[in-house]
Amino acid sequence: MADSRLTTPSFLVLGIIDKLGEASPYDVKVEAARTVAPFWSMPHAQVYAQCDRLVAAGLLSEVRQTGGRNRRVMKLTVAGRAALEEWLGDPTFVPVEARERGILKLWFGARPEVLAPVQLTEHHATLAGYEELAESVGELLTRGQREALEFGIRYERMMVDFWQWVEQRGA
Repeated sequence: MADSRLTTPSFLVLGIIDKLGEASPYDVKVEAARTVAPFWSMPHAQVYAQCDRLVAAGLLSEVRQTGGRNRRVMKLTVAGRAALEEWLGDPTFVPVEARERGILKLWFGARPEVLAPVQLTEHHATLAGYEELAESVGELLTRGQREALEFGIRYERMMVDFWQWVEQRGA
């Protein structure tokens, strides 16, 4: 059995394959971009590496489709499902790592009067997109998905408030 230390990206892959029932690494990449990317991004190469690790660890089974592109299709094994369920049930707190490039630029001396207007525009646009998504498909989402979307809405509102504050301090 390969190194089976599981990381958040490991659980992202297990969770997506669980939701889809079965998936190729490409399917996982597409579904991650479609669903969780706004709050958890993962480089495409990492998706493929995680799939390989999880197969080697016995947490995913793999079948090669015959004909065509000979693509790999993976499913959770019993051990994979148990690992995912254990992770989902673990309430351990892990501090948030806010990776906001604009904040990093402020820290290193970027001019707030240059940054703030662009940041405000972009955070307003992201907020509008999340609110539109909530309005159009909110009732189709699971409770957890709706709560994750609500996090995005509240986060973007906070970022709009923050950049307005930065902009007003310069006035």
